[in-house]
Amino acid sequence: MHKFEMPKDYVQRVIDRQGRAHTVESFDTKRTALVVVDMQIYFMREDQLGANPIAQEIVPNVNRLADAVRRSGGIVIWIQNLAPYESLESWDVLRERFTDDKIDRRWAAMQRDAEPFQLWPGLDVRPEDKRVVKRRFSAFIQGSSDIENVLRDANIKTIIVTGVATNVCCESTARDAMMLNYRSMMVSDGCATATDEEHHASLSNFYIQFGDVQTTDEIIARLDASARRNQAAE
Repeated sequence: MHKFEMPKDYVQRVIDRQGRAHTVESFDTKRTALVVVDMQIYFMREDQLGANPIAQEIVPNVNRLADAVRRSGGIVIWIQNLAPYESLESWDVLRERFTDDKIDRRWAAMQRDAEPFQLWPGLDVRPEDKRVVKRRFSAFIQGSSDIENVLRDANIKTIIVTGVATNVCCESTARDAMMLNYRSMMVSDGCATATDEEHHASLSNFYIQFGDVQTTDEIIARLDASARRNQAAE
C-alpha cells in the first residue's frame, strides 16, 4: 500500500484558508456515499494492460469503509469503466495515446461480458449497493454515467472516493464532484495507482484546492461519531 503523509506546509496553507485542517469533520451520514471507482480486474490484476496491482492491497480498507457507510445510513456506489460508446472513434483522442495493439486490448477488456470488466472478486458488494457504469475517466463529466441521478435520488451531499487509479479516474471524479457542489473527499489509503510519486502528487493537489483527504481510520471514526450524534438527536 502507498505510504502517504500530507506535506506539513500544505496542511498549514489549508488551515490558514479555512481555519482547520479538515473540511469534513463530521457527516450527515444519511447524505453520504462511498464511491468506489474502477476496482475491476482490468485495473488490478497483474496480467492486465491497465493493472495497478497495488490496488489489491486497499481492498480491506474499501470493504471496511463500505461497511461503515452502510451502518451509518449512507449508500455505497460501485463504478465500472466501460468501453467508450459505440466505437474507438468516439474517443479518438484517447485512442491516439495507445499503440494500435494496446488500444484494441483495452477496448476488448472493457466490454460488459469481458472478464476484465468485472469487479475484483474480493470486494464486499452487497445487493443493496448501487452500480454505475461510466465511459470516461470522470463519472461526472457530461455523458459519462448516471451517477448524478443516483446521488440526487438518495439526497447525497458528501462523497468519499476510493479506488484506482488515484491520479486518473479517482481524482477526475472527485474534482468534478466538487465542481458540482458535492462535499468531496479522497481516501489516502483507499486509493492506489502505479507509483508512490503519482499517488502523493494527486492527493496533495486535491487537498490544496478541491476537497478533503483522510485515512480510512479517520473517516470511519468520524462516521461512527456522527451516526451516534444523529441517533441521539432523533
